[in-house]
Amino acid sequence: MNMNRREALKSVVLMMGGTMVGATAILTGCAPENQIEGLNFSPDDIAFLDELGDTIIPETDTPGAKAAGIGAFMVMMVKDTYDESQQKAFVDGLNMIRKEFKASKGADFVEASAEDRLAYLNDLYEQYKSSSQREPQVINMLRDLTVLGYFSSEIGATQALNYVEVPGRYDGCIDLKPGDKAYAI
Repeated sequence: MNMNRREALKSVVLMMGGTMVGATAILTGCAPENQIEGLNFSPDDIAFLDELGDTIIPETDTPGAKAAGIGAFMVMMVKDTYDESQQKAFVDGLNMIRKEFKASKGADFVEASAEDRLAYLNDLYEQYKSSSQREPQVINMLRDLTVLGYFSSEIGATQALNYVEVPGRYDGCIDLKPGDKAYAI
């Protein structure tokens, strides 16, 4: 069964309550009116986003976010659904992560250990939760985009979730045993 990616994203956004940055653009199907002209991401930027995503959803018994091509997904979402202020916050946040991580750990993010990367992102998230202005906003954007991109990808839907291509009858009450996968939409 082929699923229209736009319809799948709309469904995920609606399930999340439309709280994701860029949700308005996804729900209306229209790009925001004010966006940064010529916003481009280099292959190094995409590789950096892949590593950020893989730190959030690492490879375990299922492939991680990097295997799902999360960097390219994030770039597409930022370019197509974020308005100018959101795009600026995202790009500035990525630059801040690169700079602060290197200053605090003495190495580039992509070359650091998984433990150091995870500890840094957890600290960044704690700063976001405790800040009255909800800064740095980029950590929330990265988390939302990683989860959305991963679980709407083929890898996330078929290997991390229990995917039924052609569902049978509706059964609103299915018992899940410990260790069972959640069902993909």
